[in-house]
Amino acid sequence: MKDRDNNYTDQAAVLVHALPYIQHYQGKTMVVKYGGNAMIHSGLKAAVIQDVILMSCVGIRTVLVHGGGPEIEAMLKALGKESRFVRGLRYTDAETMEIVQMVLCGKVNKDITALIQQQGGRAIGICGIDGGLLKATRLSTGEADLGLVGKIETVDTSVLESILHAGAIPVVSSVALGIGDAAGHTLNINADMAAARIAVALGAEKLLLMTDVPGLLRDVHDPASLIKGITNSELEALKKGGIISKGMIPKTDCCRLALEGGVKKAHIMDGRFPHALLIELFTHEGIGTMIEAG
Repeated sequence: MKDRDNNYTDQAAVLVHALPYIQHYQGKTMVVKYGGNAMIHSGLKAAVIQDVILMSCVGIRTVLVHGGGPEIEAMLKALGKESRFVRGLRYTDAETMEIVQMVLCGKVNKDITALIQQQGGRAIGICGIDGGLLKATRLSTGEADLGLVGKIETVDTSVLESILHAGAIPVVSSVALGIGDAAGHTLNINADMAAARIAVALGAEKLLLMTDVPGLLRDVHDPASLIKGITNSELEALKKGGIISKGMIPKTDCCRLALEGGVKKAHIMDGRFPHALLIELFTHEGIGTMIEAG
């Protein structure tokens, strides 16, 4: 009996602990970038979907932006097409773009949307082309041709607002409608960047990037060196010092873009940890790195 009572008390304590966070975030907008192992492992996938549904149920306007690199890679391999990367970005010729669009918009997007529906949530899957959500020109590095990789020029949030107003979760795949020099083409967009630009356009409270690392580490070989909190202005010094390097550079660049565009806070967290979203949002300790404006 005592063990049972203690268990009930512990469960109640968790809910009470989350209450002020739920009250604070109710009615505010969060943009979640979903990718990495959390999209592949069935247990992690279920946890993310449950987190997103719970966020929506407690009144948080939640937008889910997803990538799909492993799925794209698997399809390219099945078709005998070799992948090529330039500075961490997938070189995208016309044939590859067709595969990217088919996998992201036709399979991954609808699989995620279906999972949310199956778990009792409401979701509408769209891509950046729908409603003119994302319009982009070709991204140029100044040195290398990336093919049909895009740089977002405009974000029209009207389709997202309609879905959110209806009480549903928009699930967005990161392709865009080409304009200017890319008119008539569909362009491949980095999902982190798409999430950041959408967060700015929606005036989001938070941008939440799910990754395959614990967060921003002072020593990449030591998970205990996690930086729990940092300001936007401190990121450049960490980059110059080599603490922010390789794949973490574009992620922190997206966070800086979001914060400079008016988003209150950006988070980089480990999507390999079950219910990372809820822990980061509804506990004081959090689980990843929180970056604030300033």
